[in-house]
Amino acid sequence: MHLYRSAVYTYLPYSPDGSQVVKIAFWTPARGFKRLSPVPFFTDKFYNFYGAKVNVTAKPFMPYWGEDVEQHPGGSRKTVYLGSDYQLLAAVASAMNFTVWVMPTPSWAEVTKLVEERISFIAPVIHMVLTERWEKYDFSYIYETSHASFAVAKPGLEPRWKSLYYPLALEVWMTLPAPLFLVPFLLSLLIRASQDGNGSRRNVGVGVVFQDMVGSFLGQGLPYWLSRSSSTRVVVTAWVIFAFIIATVYRSNLTAALTLPKYPSRPETLQEIVDTVDMVTLPAYGEQHRKFYSESKSPLFQALGRLMNPGPSLMEGLRKALVEKSCHTEARKYLQYEILDKFTEGDGSTRLYVSSGSIFPSPSAWPIPHDAPYKAHLDRWIVATLEAGLYEKWIADLLRETKLKSQRRQRQRLASDRSEQETGVEKLSEGPPILTLSHTQGGFILLMLGLILATFAFVQELCCLKPLGNHTK
Repeated sequence: MHLYRSAVYTYLPYSPDGSQVVKIAFWTPARGFKRLSPVPFFTDKFYNFYGAKVNVTAKPFMPYWGEDVEQHPGGSRKTVYLGSDYQLLAAVASAMNFTVWVMPTPSWAEVTKLVEERISFIAPVIHMVLTERWEKYDFSYIYETSHASFAVAKPGLEPRWKSLYYPLALEVWMTLPAPLFLVPFLLSLLIRASQDGNGSRRNVGVGVVFQDMVGSFLGQGLPYWLSRSSSTRVVVTAWVIFAFIIATVYRSNLTAALTLPKYPSRPETLQEIVDTVDMVTLPAYGEQHRKFYSESKSPLFQALGRLMNPGPSLMEGLRKALVEKSCHTEARKYLQYEILDKFTEGDGSTRLYVSSGSIFPSPSAWPIPHDAPYKAHLDRWIVATLEAGLYEKWIADLLRETKLKSQRRQRQRLASDRSEQETGVEKLSEGPPILTLSHTQGGFILLMLGLILATFAFVQELCCLKPLGNHTK
């Protein structure tokens, strides 16, 4: 008698006993259907990895992914990973119960190539979601919007003598000559009319009135020839109040302009960047970007494409931006991290800044193989981490710690070399700021111009004086 028998097997890539094939049920005509295992027929095989080792590929790209080597007392060395994307991966690995194994890769091309070949499960570093990339591999949940911004050198301070006109706006300076010439002329007419009416023959010319009015404007006393008429007193009172307001405002703002440096406006938007710099550097892979912008129908993108110079590395581009009229473009947070880490001064300032404007916002995610069965669980835990606000907090904490470490290194370097001429960095001083000759050069320039003008006037007076004998009979 022939016995028919059927069995049901399932493959479990991850289980407490490792990868295995499990017989979960069988059927015979005599005994019917019989379950042998509690494992469901359609089990979710990637909900729990049971501590299995998962291959991932990544390269340093701070503040998203970084590598550091710890030296232990016994002489052993251990690679430690850091960055917001690594912390996100660690959170996902804890939830899905797998162990991360970072495969060594020589280049970024190898990182994504291993994902295409399904050797690497994830490339847990931010990648822009582009159409040509989607043809090679899939992406996880889009968790970040990457902005290609510009790193530009901060504009230097303008000459300090310009602080003389900073306290007042240009419109105020252009309006001041009108009352300065109109009021003395009006006052002289009123004085002359009042003198004629009183029968007084004392002559007060326009020049004398103008000189005394300017003197009161600069804080001198009232003119001694002040008429007793009500009209002239009203004009003089209005002039004194006007002069007091203008002089007080000017002195207050002048103090602030001398003690607080005034930096020129710096380019922030894409249009301002294109109009300001002579060259935009970017990494070697940016040749495709340069070609794309050059062929764009937008005149602004066409101008950007003509300025682009692919090839320099990040540090080369940043150093070039400090000495030339150029800027470097990369992901905004990547630029922020490198500037804080490499260009922070002892007082916490930086010589470079990242523009608020960007070329375009690009959605970004992790590359994973096409039709990856674990994508749903991966996306679920990424979303849960984002909704908790952890990802942005990790980036903010890392940037703050990087700035403090860089600032501490700079201070240690300054402590070992006290010479300001060699370091080119001003020492931090406690208390109120000290006004140096650089701050007050405007006042000295005015003094020298006044002395030169007075000398020229004195020489003219000597030349115009008639001999004393011509006045004697």
